[in-house]
Amino acid sequence: MSNIKKRVVVALSGGVDSSVAAHLLVKKGYEVIGIFMKNWHDESVTISNECPWVEDSYDAMIVADKLSIPFQTIDLSKDYQKKIVDYMFSEYKNGNTPNPDVLCNREIKFDIFLKIALNLGADFIATGHYCRIKEINKNKNTVYQLLAGKDQNKDQSYFLCQLTQEQLRKTLFPIGELDKSEVRSIAKKEGLITAEKKDSQGLCFIGKVKLPVFLQQKLKKKKGKIIQIPSDSSIYRNIHDFSNHSLENLLKMSNSREYVVEDGDFIGEHSGAHFFTNGQRKGLSIGGSKDPLYVIKTDVINNIIYVGEGRNHPGLFRKVLFIERDEIHLVRSDLSFEKDVIMKFQARIRYRQQLQDVELCFKSKGVFLLFKNQQSAITKGQFAVWYQGDELIGSGVIN
Repeated sequence: MSNIKKRVVVALSGGVDSSVAAHLLVKKGYEVIGIFMKNWHDESVTISNECPWVEDSYDAMIVADKLSIPFQTIDLSKDYQKKIVDYMFSEYKNGNTPNPDVLCNREIKFDIFLKIALNLGADFIATGHYCRIKEINKNKNTVYQLLAGKDQNKDQSYFLCQLTQEQLRKTLFPIGELDKSEVRSIAKKEGLITAEKKDSQGLCFIGKVKLPVFLQQKLKKKKGKIIQIPSDSSIYRNIHDFSNHSLENLLKMSNSREYVVEDGDFIGEHSGAHFFTNGQRKGLSIGGSKDPLYVIKTDVINNIIYVGEGRNHPGLFRKVLFIERDEIHLVRSDLSFEKDVIMKFQARIRYRQQLQDVELCFKSKGVFLLFKNQQSAITKGQFAVWYQGDELIGSGVIN
């Protein structure tokens, strides 16, 4: 057996998870290199006067020094601007709600960063994600399964739903089998500076930034009407036949409801429909209702927001969503799905949502997800992800 050490490049973010990931790899005898990715440095849009990337890169450097591993910072801000930030602005402008964290993993960490690592002679990259990878043998080929992290409260497989077999083959998730409390305890025991550091909040890599503040850098404020739709509106009296799986019926059930101003009451003004998303409660700045108001539809073309009172308002709920064929991504590329076949899975439409029972109906145009229970705030542009047990099978952008 070869004694040559395998080289692993770790994405050191300056947080406790990636710090412990690096420590565990050193302990296992890998040749470890730490790299901090500087992806954003426009301090004008952060919440405080702190400069988050400087502080984080400094912490990452101290961890690398403590572990006696080489360390460097790489500037990927141009790629991040082009692939993530510009895309986000364009999606919000069109009334969609993108997921920057999923895109960040697909376009930056497991693409550009992976290529940089391979150019440094790495056998693998590693991150501090709470996920696991398992190799199985199928028809004499190695297949990589992407499994949820052991700590169900921290599982981050949702954010990695767009990874490919090739990317998984080159990736290690050292903390995937650990609970968060165990990770903190290891960091404390090893005297790592990040042991007590809070988990970062905010946009992936950008730091402590409030999304509306961030969006207002490029998207102009534009006054528009807020229309409240009553929960007993005749719009909600349509009864769907969920047993009818014809393409026409599935498309009808997956379409979001169309409202017009006359369907409700004018109750105030907003600063731009593109700043809001389905299910949003904060930021409307309208009082006077017994229960909170929720956004049930944004119309960016006419700059109108439709809202409903209370978290159980019927305008928030749907049971069927659609993903276009080109937007379907299978982590397990060895699995193919026949047209008109219906298969049972579990799915989620946002991070941290409890897994929901669902049937997937594959058609020539794409795939329909038919949920057993009504889902609140299905949002165009977000990712729906489906699992079999612990294994993430596929994902796609909600149409």
